[in-house]
Amino acid sequence: MLDELLPDGIAYVPFFPLGGFTPLQSSTLSAVGRRLGATPMQVALAWLLRRSPNILLIPGTSSLKHLRENLAAAALNLPEDVFGELDRVAADVGFA
Repeated sequence: MLDELLPDGIAYVPFFPLGGFTPLQSSTLSAVGRRLGATPMQVALAWLLRRSPNILLIPGTSSLKHLRENLAAAALNLPEDVFGELDRVAADVGFA
Protein backbone atom coordinates (compact mmCIF):
# COMPACT_ATOMS: atom_id res chain seq x y z
CA MET A 1 0.00 0.00 0.00
CA LEU A 2 2.81 2.42 0.83
CA ASP A 3 4.30 2.08 -2.62
CA GLU A 4 0.90 2.74 -4.22
CA LEU A 5 0.34 5.93 -2.19
CA LEU A 6 3.79 7.39 -2.85
CA PRO A 7 3.36 8.49 -6.51
CA ASP A 8 0.24 10.46 -5.57
CA GLY A 9 2.02 12.19 -2.68
CA ILE A 10 -0.31 10.65 -0.11
CA ALA A 11 1.13 10.21 3.36
CA TYR A 12 0.63 7.09 5.42
CA VAL A 13 0.25 7.55 9.16
CA PRO A 14 0.55 4.28 11.09
CA PHE A 15 -1.97 4.46 13.92
CA PHE A 16 0.17 2.53 16.39
CA PRO A 17 3.71 2.46 14.94
CA LEU A 18 5.39 0.93 17.98
CA GLY A 19 2.76 -1.53 19.09
CA GLY A 20 1.73 -5.02 18.30
CA PHE A 21 5.06 -6.65 17.50
CA THR A 22 5.12 -10.41 17.07
CA PRO A 23 7.68 -12.40 19.08
CA LEU A 24 9.82 -12.74 15.93
CA GLN A 25 9.72 -9.00 15.32
CA SER A 26 10.49 -8.23 18.96
CA SER A 27 13.48 -10.56 19.10
CA THR A 28 14.83 -9.21 15.79
CA LEU A 29 14.41 -5.58 16.86
CA SER A 30 16.14 -6.34 20.17
CA ALA A 31 19.05 -8.13 18.46
CA VAL A 32 19.52 -5.34 15.92
CA GLY A 33 19.27 -2.74 18.68
CA ARG A 34 22.05 -4.45 20.65
CA ARG A 35 24.28 -4.52 17.55
CA LEU A 36 23.66 -0.83 16.80
CA GLY A 37 23.63 0.46 20.38
CA ALA A 38 19.98 1.50 20.10
CA THR A 39 16.68 0.55 21.67
CA PRO A 40 14.35 -1.82 19.82
CA MET A 41 11.87 1.05 19.44
CA GLN A 42 14.54 3.27 17.88
CA VAL A 43 15.30 0.52 15.39
CA ALA A 44 11.60 0.17 14.55
CA LEU A 45 11.19 3.91 14.04
CA ALA A 46 14.37 4.18 11.97
CA TRP A 47 13.20 1.31 9.74
CA LEU A 48 9.78 2.90 9.25
CA LEU A 49 11.35 6.26 8.40
CA ARG A 50 13.66 4.66 5.87
CA ARG A 51 11.02 2.30 4.50
CA SER A 52 9.18 5.02 2.60
CA PRO A 53 9.34 8.82 2.42
CA ASN A 54 5.55 9.07 2.72
CA ILE A 55 5.38 7.58 6.22
CA LEU A 56 4.45 10.16 8.83
CA LEU A 57 5.24 8.86 12.30
CA ILE A 58 3.53 10.14 15.40
CA PRO A 59 4.79 7.91 18.21
CA GLY A 60 3.11 8.88 21.44
CA THR A 61 4.85 9.15 24.77
CA SER A 62 4.34 10.83 28.10
CA SER A 63 8.01 10.56 29.01
CA LEU A 64 10.68 13.10 28.09
CA LYS A 65 13.23 10.28 28.04
CA HIS A 66 11.20 8.33 25.47
CA LEU A 67 10.61 11.48 23.43
CA ARG A 68 14.38 11.98 23.21
CA GLU A 69 14.86 8.32 22.26
CA ASN A 70 12.18 8.62 19.57
CA LEU A 71 13.80 11.73 18.13
CA ALA A 72 17.23 10.06 18.09
CA ALA A 73 15.79 7.30 15.89
CA ALA A 74 15.75 9.74 12.97
CA ALA A 75 19.57 9.84 13.07
CA LEU A 76 20.02 6.08 13.43
CA ASN A 77 21.84 4.68 10.40
CA LEU A 78 20.58 1.26 9.38
CA PRO A 79 23.20 -0.55 7.27
CA GLU A 80 21.87 -2.27 4.14
CA ASP A 81 22.11 -5.75 5.67
CA VAL A 82 20.13 -4.64 8.72
CA PHE A 83 17.52 -2.89 6.57
CA GLY A 84 17.14 -6.08 4.53
CA GLU A 85 16.83 -8.19 7.68
CA LEU A 86 14.06 -5.95 9.01
CA ASP A 87 12.31 -5.94 5.62
CA ARG A 88 12.28 -9.74 5.59
CA VAL A 89 10.81 -9.91 9.10
CA ALA A 90 8.14 -7.38 8.16
CA ALA A 91 7.31 -9.34 4.98
CA ASP A 92 7.02 -12.56 6.99
CA VAL A 93 4.20 -11.04 9.01
CA GLY A 94 2.58 -9.29 6.04
CA PHE A 95 3.63 -5.71 6.73
CA ALA A 96 6.02 -4.86 3.90
